[in-house]
Amino acid sequence: MGNRNLLAVIVISLILGLSAGGCVERWLTINTEPQGALVTLNDEEIGVSPVTVSFEWYGDYDVRVSKEGYETLKTHRKLQGPWYDAFPFDFFAGILNPNRIVDSYEWTFELAPKEYPAREELIQNAQELKEQVE
Repeated sequence: MGNRNLLAVIVISLILGLSAGGCVERWLTINTEPQGALVTLNDEEIGVSPVTVSFEWYGDYDVRVSKEGYETLKTHRKLQGPWYDAFPFDFFAGILNPNRIVDSYEWTFELAPKEYPAREELIQNAQELKEQVE
């Protein structure tokens, strides 16, 4: 076998060996009290709580949780990455490590019951609006 063929075999073996390495799975579970609320992450509906989704990146997430009869919750949470997700450790954890790594996180949000205005307050507001129009 010539030097070129040997070099090609070594390069292909190295590429295949690196691609057969482990992987990192990232999962985020969102719970709500009460359960059954619609959950939106970064303007994308992900499902009804409790809901588990995979994610690709760590950082700030805009969260919106809504359910009939409860106040809509709009907030943000930061998902802090583990030490092995930082350079240069991410290369070893994601490619050279032969094992699968699973990062699981769980957030819980409590929804407040929706407060409706009293009948008298609604009538007073309506009268004030009527006066403003006239």
